[in-house]
Amino acid sequence: MKQLYNKVDKTVLKQQILSDKRDRKTLSFYVYQQLPNPQFFRDHFYLLLSECEVLGRIYVAKEGVNGQMSVPTDRVQDFIDAMHSITFLQAIRLNFAIEDNGKSFFKLAIKVRDKIVADGLQDETFDVTDRGTHLSAEGYNTLVKEKNTIVVDMRNHYESEVGKFRQAITPDVETFKEALPLVESLLADKKDHNIIMYCTGGIRCEKASAYYKHKGFANVYQLEGGIIEYARQAKEQGIENHFIGKNFVFDERLGERISEEVISNCHQCGKPSDIHRNCSNDACHILFIQCESCADAYNHTCSTKCKDFNGLPQEERVKLKATTEFNGTKFGKGRYKAARNAELDKT
Repeated sequence: MKQLYNKVDKTVLKQQILSDKRDRKTLSFYVYQQLPNPQFFRDHFYLLLSECEVLGRIYVAKEGVNGQMSVPTDRVQDFIDAMHSITFLQAIRLNFAIEDNGKSFFKLAIKVRDKIVADGLQDETFDVTDRGTHLSAEGYNTLVKEKNTIVVDMRNHYESEVGKFRQAITPDVETFKEALPLVESLLADKKDHNIIMYCTGGIRCEKASAYYKHKGFANVYQLEGGIIEYARQAKEQGIENHFIGKNFVFDERLGERISEEVISNCHQCGKPSDIHRNCSNDACHILFIQCESCADAYNHTCSTKCKDFNGLPQEERVKLKATTEFNGTKFGKGRYKAARNAELDKT
């Protein structure tokens, strides 16, 4: 019987990929498609992608498939052929990363979920196929100049903190589920405006645009392929790039640079920085922004407390882990901000 799950420790897999000299391409895709038996599709898809040496994180649900992955460069065509062996995947757009070292994933994980993106919506209450008008990079650049156009970032606050479109509204939320009602409320008196939504690769806007049309917004647009495709088109066509900063990504890279501007600051010292890290204290693991100087000073942890904890013998760390409160247990993603010019271990 063929293996349907990875059984090798992540640390070992990470070492294997980092020592592998072959080039890899990072990419993402999504498709809304009714799947009567997600588990059956999941198992078939796992075997199919394993044959092409694909690594990544893929969610499968009754409503479709959402995947982020990396593929050896010399196997990309094999991967495309494998995808095209499934009828409803033949016409999908593959979003290849803008800035990529190929070391974005270390194992293949395909999980069955209730939804491919957690949105909290009751899909049966509106037509999820009646989506907003897709905009190319050129189309975005044209429409954004109109006086009654509003640009909305449908991502989370820690994503927009390091990069966004100029003049975009950036909701202060941690989840897409939170963003949907908040944006609806913010724009309640602007239902006749041009509403342009964007996200990383387009998947969140596919659902959001249909929802807002259902809620009475007359002119709903979405950036086709999201930030990734916009940046690719802008570079390829030599047109103005309205996105500033970094595009946050949900893999080991945690970001890809779109423009040279740094629009955020280190959460510890306050100096300009847009480098996201997860605290190297696994008992904390909070996501935060840390410059290289603070990374050196605190050994890639978010505080003196975490730095000192990492220096303890493993047996002692195990004993203290369950009873010690760290920033990761106090704050949500990206919410931790060290007090400026204060003792970090007091936070």
